[in-house]
Amino acid sequence: MQKKSAALAALSLLSASLALAGDITRYALPGGSKFPIARAVAVPAGYELIFHSGFTADPADPKAQQGSAAYWGNTKTQTLSVLHKIQDSLKGTGATLAEVVKMNVFLVADPSTGRMDFSGFMAGYTQFFGTPAQPNLPARTAVQVAGLAAPGALVEIEVVLAHKSAP
Repeated sequence: MQKKSAALAALSLLSASLALAGDITRYALPGGSKFPIARAVAVPAGYELIFHSGFTADPADPKAQQGSAAYWGNTKTQTLSVLHKIQDSLKGTGATLAEVVKMNVFLVADPSTGRMDFSGFMAGYTQFFGTPAQPNLPARTAVQVAGLAAPGALVEIEVVLAHKSAP
């Protein structure tokens, strides 16, 4: 009888914790802003957080002089490369870009302007986030940095995902 009571208590506790496991909440920016990021993201119990390392782009033209702008491509080209690499990497975890809840973006200044090319980054980013096919927006930080590990690289992106854990 004691085993049955313990089993019922465990089942009751499991049911209560699953009932608390709701959906991820993505808070919109204030004032009806259409900018494609979330103001904040709340992840309830029942999700596994996956911290994915940052990726830089593959060379746009491997035959060009290593480290040159032609070798790496511009900010948009590098952003597309990085997001494709992350998307491919996530397949190995069973996760998708739709599960990204936080993104950190590191942008090096474009050598021709001395400033980060935020619009070039956004031109690549908006092909993956805030689309009809993938409307889930992450909380995001984008900063200009002095440089990345690979000379000439302009973009590095790391993400945190909330993946639904199996019951």
